Amino acid sequence: MADQPAAAPHTHEKREHWSGQTAFILAAIGSAVGLGNIWRFPGQAYEHGGGAFMIPYLVALITAGVPILFLENAIGHRFRGSAPLAMKRVHRNAEGVGWLHVAICFVIGLYYTAIIAWALSYFFFSFNLSFADDPAGFFTADYLELGESGTVSLSFVPQVLIPLVAVWAIVIVILALGIHRGIERLNIIGIPVLVATFLVIVVRALFLAGAADGIEALFTPDFAALKDPQVWIAAYGQIFFSLSLAYGIMITYASYRRRRSNITGPGLVVAFGNSSFELLAGIGVFAALGFLAHEQGTTVAGLDNLAGPFLSFVTFPAVIAEMPGGQLFGALFFASLVLAGLTSLVSVLQVISAALQEKFDLHPRGGAVAVGVVSAVLSILGFGTTTGLYLLDTVDQWSNQLGIVAGAITMIAAALWFGRRGHELERHLAAVSTMRPGKYWIWLVNAVAVLLIYMFAEKTVSLASEGYGGYPSWYLNVFGWGTAAFLLAVALLMPLLRWRRDIVHFHAWPSRAQLALPDEVGERHSEDYDPKGES
Repeated sequence: MADQPAAAPHTHEKREHWSGQTAFILAAIGSAVGLGNIWRFPGQAYEHGGGAFMIPYLVALITAGVPILFLENAIGHRFRGSAPLAMKRVHRNAEGVGWLHVAICFVIGLYYTAIIAWALSYFFFSFNLSFADDPAGFFTADYLELGESGTVSLSFVPQVLIPLVAVWAIVIVILALGIHRGIERLNIIGIPVLVATFLVIVVRALFLAGAADGIEALFTPDFAALKDPQVWIAAYGQIFFSLSLAYGIMITYASYRRRRSNITGPGLVVAFGNSSFELLAGIGVFAALGFLAHEQGTTVAGLDNLAGPFLSFVTFPAVIAEMPGGQLFGALFFASLVLAGLTSLVSVLQVISAALQEKFDLHPRGGAVAVGVVSAVLSILGFGTTTGLYLLDTVDQWSNQLGIVAGAITMIAAALWFGRRGHELERHLAAVSTMRPGKYWIWLVNAVAVLLIYMFAEKTVSLASEGYGGYPSWYLNVFGWGTAAFLLAVALLMPLLRWRRDIVHFHAWPSRAQLALPDEVGERHSEDYDPKGES
């Protein structure tokens, strides 16, 4: 099956498409490389065995990251639709799985934009080092004007509101320009600039006093940690978070590839390119932390706030305030955060926009404006206030730790267990790609599903019994479990609405006959044609 079939069935469906393979790879890397690469991976590695964490991380990348990435790419490329449409074509009752992905992206987009807005503000703060005297106090009190934990406030923070509106305006314009003129151009320009900028940051950080101590703290292996199941769970969680798996992003992006496209090779480039950037980010971040520890006369272990938003907006500003040339270093660092955030955010919002375009037969511009305006209003109401940080922390925990895992489990179940599409997708990848995934690919995906079910059950029990972050129960019920309820409601209710676009006249290519598979009952056939240039 390694040779590509010479003909494809005719379809009247018109789709936007990437201009080429490089554009797709950069867009997929742009989606994967985000804020989590810069602040989440270094913290995860440091907390879970240092250098030893690279062992479960690489195992997770090979056994889960690459196989699930192949699965999403295969679903999107073969069934050529947004997450809901592609999943409906996988199995007639699986449309809700795609809407679960859309709902997850909707929630993540609301707070992800707020973090980009903070980074945009700090880009300007870096030039006069406004945060230098007290980075922690500046971030929480002066900038966010943070109120009491576990409360709800509608007191808006102007210095957050202005960049938040600006980021939403930029993103809406990019989405409205479409795949080729908007998202593709952002990534073709943004990803090389991001990598070059971060290389400058890393090189500068490596020449700071104490940088070697920081690198040693990150990579000193604690092999005893490998006996802890939580370390392995953390590694698999990091891979899913980092590669943007189970959000519907890779399904959507793959659907914009031409029918004659190599799928597995670019998938490997995306997976290992993303992990390479994570490693680069870890080196740069911990070299800078080594310098800060040196300046404060302590060790890296003695520093606070080594993960999450506080790493970027408290600890790193402290580094910037102490180092020579801190203004330029700070501007480059926060510019990198903005770029990494934007390339990921547009991919998240494109999942929603594409789904609405196909469900309600909207023009790309109409879908972008609908998604952007509604999201912007809710984002401002929730995360432009004095309690926005607490809301972000809570919603992120439920949408990421439960929502994404549930999205992965249901996708695998729909495609492999109920839809029985495993062999079809494997043969599709083999037919259009230079590298065959092989029969072991399906086994790995099934094994990952079992692990994900365990992770989902454990996290659900933990959140239900122990709560989270010291927030009061009513707050977690409303904003934590409320988020979970919203995701479930979207997944159940959206399939009840009828499709305004013709989704029946569709034929996957290569055909099942060309893949040496029996025809499905009711499968539609039409005239063959040369697929060169077909979108």
